[in-house]
Amino acid sequence: MLMNASEVARLLKKDESTIVKWIKKEKLPAVLVRGNYRINRVDLLEWATEHSITVPPELFAAAEADVTLPTLAEALEAGGVHCSVPGDDKLSVLRNVVNLLKLPPQMDPEFLLQVLLAREAIGTTAVGDGIAIPHVRNPILLQDKPSPAITLCFLEKPIDFGALDGKPVRILFMLTSPTVRVHLHLLSRLAYALHDPQFRATLNLACDPVGIIEAATRFERELRR
Repeated sequence: MLMNASEVARLLKKDESTIVKWIKKEKLPAVLVRGNYRINRVDLLEWATEHSITVPPELFAAAEADVTLPTLAEALEAGGVHCSVPGDDKLSVLRNVVNLLKLPPQMDPEFLLQVLLAREAIGTTAVGDGIAIPHVRNPILLQDKPSPAITLCFLEKPIDFGALDGKPVRILFMLTSPTVRVHLHLLSRLAYALHDPQFRATLNLACDPVGIIEAATRFERELRR
């Protein structure tokens, strides 16, 4: 799961000095190991998404070809598309979103909310242009969840999430997954889809569950080509 600065530079087609500058000045998460920077793939993807940097989807493909991972459309169908989710601030919005999730009986919703708020305290999950992708920092917390899902919520009114571009959040994707691999897969698929003009246009039109699932299916079809 860890990459060095030169590997990240090759994959993103940047100079290694640019990666080091991002670490030192742009808060790209990294740790020093024997004098060399090591970057976690989850941290890289989250940071790149927040800074509108496109990453190649194949970078985050599963290592084992025999494991079936959900498509974006399948994950959205599992989580559902919800319109006019109420809330006056980040806390109340996240609480209402958690209540919409299909959690296993043993999962305490209040504990999940606490973990989500802790993640927000580390750094906003808003990725700009009115979109946020809140998720638990350690997906293993949801290891008893039967299937991975992306719950899409259109908020009743825009909420300040501390986004880098200053725009309040009006669309929220909540990721829930049983393993780090599945979490990384879903996050990469979603991050890449948000750079797709047709998918973004569908999101911006209205809260249209059928249209959004169809747009996600088209995106996956084009990606396979």
